Amino acid sequence: QVQLVESGGGSVQAGGSLRLSCAVSESTYRTYCMGWFRQAPGKEREGVATIRTDGASSYADSVKGRFTISKDNARNTLYLQMNSLKPEDTAMYYCAADKSTLYGCWIGSLLRLPYRGQGTQVTVSS
Repeated sequence: QVQLVESGGGSVQAGGSLRLSCAVSESTYRTYCMGWFRQAPGKEREGVATIRTDGASSYADSVKGRFTISKDNARNTLYLQMNSLKPEDTAMYYCAADKSTLYGCWIGSLLRLPYRGQGTQVTVSS
């Protein structure tokens, strides 16, 4: 069982930045896939970014060029650097992980990853 704990959410104005963190209970080096998805009120969950054990990453079109996913294997922590935030980025952000290669590691498989955190709220005002 992999436990994930998100932090770093908050309220910012449009154009601002936030960095989300996700503390992982097991080695991020050995975790095949990790990523972030989000859910806004009344909307479906949306995959945001993934990072594979070898460092390869993928992003949703809506965040490309603005968000950067990374991980610190020494700290077993996953990050999401969010720049140029827009009001439409407002959502609860969750980290997710999978130790197996069963679902692959791309935006489309994020919502199937078995391990998830409790989420951290991001609110962007105009």
